[in-house]
Amino acid sequence: MSYAQLSVNAREIVARFTLATSQEVEFGRAWYPTAAKTAHRLGCRYGVPTDTATAVISALSPNNQWDRNVVDAEAMCKVFAAGGEDTDLNAVTVSTYGINKELATRLLLDDDTSILTGPKRKEFYNCIIRPELNDVCIDTHAYSVWLGKRVTTKECPNLTGKIRQRIKQDYHDATSFINEELNESFLTAHIQAVTWVTHRRIHGIK
Repeated sequence: MSYAQLSVNAREIVARFTLATSQEVEFGRAWYPTAAKTAHRLGCRYGVPTDTATAVISALSPNNQWDRNVVDAEAMCKVFAAGGEDTDLNAVTVSTYGINKELATRLLLDDDTSILTGPKRKEFYNCIIRPELNDVCIDTHAYSVWLGKRVTTKECPNLTGKIRQRIKQDYHDATSFINEELNESFLTAHIQAVTWVTHRRIHGIK
């Protein structure tokens, strides 16, 4: 795919990628594989299938910092491994919305990852444990990169339907262009992660 064939927004993604340091590129490329290893270790430690542990992490991810996300998931898996039931799991303190904790509770008790809901949660799950799908996780940061300017969570529109599909397609197109230009084999999730890290550094986002 040539640069001329890219949409204006796909070019914004490429532009943000070009501002990434070598360290950010390597960190972004390793982000989801590292997250997969974290989910695997968490599952092994508490006797939870890796896919379920990944789904629990994904369920607790909205509006949650990654380090705290992992701490929250481990806390819930620990209670579950100790024989905790619905009431016990829902009593665990987490740094995300109550509805996300309820979903994580159901995932652990039912051991059924098909109940994972929400496009962002599902995309996050796919990027961590199902890289063969070449999915991309669209959140406020990914939207900001696509738009070419910083947007806060409160300012971000509801990213559903056609707009979400358009954003995902632009990330795919940007990835194809970058791969062709650099003779690389980035997955779309890698480019999303690299640009996410770069965007946070540029705007001083913790």
